[in-house]
Amino acid sequence: MPTQSTWPVAILGSGNIGTDLMIKILVGDGPLTVAAMVGIDPDSDGLAYAARMGVPTADCGVDGLLAMPHFGDIRMVFDATSASAHSANWSKLRDTGVRMIDLTSAAIGPCCVPTVNLDDHLDAPNLNMVAGAGQATVPIVAAVAQSGIVSYAEIVSSVAAKSAGPGTRANIDDVIETTAAALQAIGGAQRGKAVMILNPADPPVLMRNTVYCLLDDPADPGRIETDVLAMVDKVSTYMPGYRLKQRVQFETFSATDPLYIPETGKFTGTRVTVLLEVAGAGDYLPAYAGNVDIMTSAAKATAERVAAHDAETARATT
Repeated sequence: MPTQSTWPVAILGSGNIGTDLMIKILVGDGPLTVAAMVGIDPDSDGLAYAARMGVPTADCGVDGLLAMPHFGDIRMVFDATSASAHSANWSKLRDTGVRMIDLTSAAIGPCCVPTVNLDDHLDAPNLNMVAGAGQATVPIVAAVAQSGIVSYAEIVSSVAAKSAGPGTRANIDDVIETTAAALQAIGGAQRGKAVMILNPADPPVLMRNTVYCLLDDPADPGRIETDVLAMVDKVSTYMPGYRLKQRVQFETFSATDPLYIPETGKFTGTRVTVLLEVAGAGDYLPAYAGNVDIMTSAAKATAERVAAHDAETARATT
């Protein structure tokens, strides 16, 4: 039986994302404990690794999880399968009372970026972690938006082709749409656009992200840079490889020298450009897989905060 200080979780999906997440929890010192690793491929490396670590496993998907005798002890399920599979998984788990963190692009529940809006959704039964690009860039848009209205935000995320598995490639359109939507719904931009690049370079390169924000009102560069640096520090508490590549850049466009934007027209105001690099911790995948690492790190940080919130709520009602 779990104690008040532990939070048993299960992981659906024994691929790269699920395996990396499992290892992070196993080596971490937080309240989370891995009570089950579930996949559909009995020969997957994730299930084999879990078995070696003494983690209970099943190779028949969510049905195998539900059949486990200790399922009633599990407090949260991480879904690291696919967008289409998540819909089916959630339909089977929704009425069990177990919480779910969705690492696919299904976005059935509210989208969550821990440093920006997690406190608004601590009681949500199903939380979506957007995508690696979203976890890396939405915090920056939110930081810039503290200084004024971001009329437009555009991000360009370049990831190593080797870090994009079949699930990511099959759902790339959903990933782009979910990220663009998060730039607005969470980041605070009035309009958002996401561009994804699978970089085939060999040897693979680290994840790079460029964030452009347009502010109509006069900008305060000092305040914006301070807010961006503070946000980078917050993200790096659970993602140490998250860092700026150079100082925040500012460009001002006047009525006599406007910026022309296709489909929009002339823009006057300030363009803020933030250049980011994300290096993975190397827990399971190499450092170049920062796009995977920031997803699993954000999901783990989210679950730990939810666990702490539930513990606080329980103490308050006793």
